[in-house]
Amino acid sequence: MVVVIGADVHKATHTLVAVDEVGKVLGQGVFQARREGHLKALGWARRSFKDAELVWAIEDCRHLTGLLERDLLGAGQTVVRVSPKLMGATRRAGRERGKSDPIDATAVARAAQAHPDLPVARHDEASRELKLLVDRREDLVAERTRMMNRLRWHLHEIDPDLAPPARSLDRTVVVVTLRAQLVELESLVAQIAVEVLDDIAVRNAQIRSLERRITAAVELAAPVLLELPGCGPLTAAKIVGETAGIDCFTSEAAYAMFTGTAPIPVWSGQTAGKVRLNRAGNRQLNAALHRIAITQVRLGGPGRDYYDKKRAVGKTSTETYRCLRRQLARTVYNTLNHGMAAAPDAAMPAAA
Repeated sequence: MVVVIGADVHKATHTLVAVDEVGKVLGQGVFQARREGHLKALGWARRSFKDAELVWAIEDCRHLTGLLERDLLGAGQTVVRVSPKLMGATRRAGRERGKSDPIDATAVARAAQAHPDLPVARHDEASRELKLLVDRREDLVAERTRMMNRLRWHLHEIDPDLAPPARSLDRTVVVVTLRAQLVELESLVAQIAVEVLDDIAVRNAQIRSLERRITAAVELAAPVLLELPGCGPLTAAKIVGETAGIDCFTSEAAYAMFTGTAPIPVWSGQTAGKVRLNRAGNRQLNAALHRIAITQVRLGGPGRDYYDKKRAVGKTSTETYRCLRRQLARTVYNTLNHGMAAAPDAAMPAAA
């Protein structure tokens, strides 16, 4: 007997609901979102279902579930990750009305039963470290962007001619030159602008330092991914960090579904053979694959040849990029799963 335990996670507590092989609720409990609470939850599950094989289904919110996953995996348990959108669809299809933590946990468990090819969580320190570094860099970039926008408003108030060229405030020479111009002014706006500019300079240094760390880490974790045309260190780090272990996927089709690149058929009556955008899956991975696709089309090579071939048969640019992302998902899966170097000629598999 297999018992699936669905978890609805929050900062303070985790609500667990156990279901049997046909989705019938067998029990539920609420436990503290601490290591002590996780151990109590594990003890509850083992006592309640002694002769059953336990599978823990956890909603894929790794900023909330990271500690729970590590504690369960450390205890030798099987943990699968359920997409929030997948859980939401299962909840809406259920017979229970309303929304509560037990209803959500039940939906997570039943979604895991209905989709046996979900990614299985495992310890992967390399991908976790890359995700932390990439997330930190993105936070700093977002902060720097807000500072740059504020600085440009101050410069417009002082003198519009002081505004530097677009996308140039990450360059040290531009920051130093602009600061020298601002310190000669005596207005309060200029003083504030100098302070904001100094903050931007600090963020620039932090971002460059993180980029060097990310590049060094991804060269150790996935050097073959860097050989894929159009895939730079930051994009490769994003892919490795969000994938969190390629061997937790049962097939390249499962990985394509996880990345949101698997096409969704539009078939009704005489309308057949069309597909539409898949809005599910990990959007961060989807965006990373799109960046690779854009770069390959711009630089030429197999990616550009594939793009031209699809355009020649009547597909729009949007449809062609959608197909290209699906091909890239297959390439990334094979590259990471088998560790093979992606030579330029093998960067883009032929379309089926």
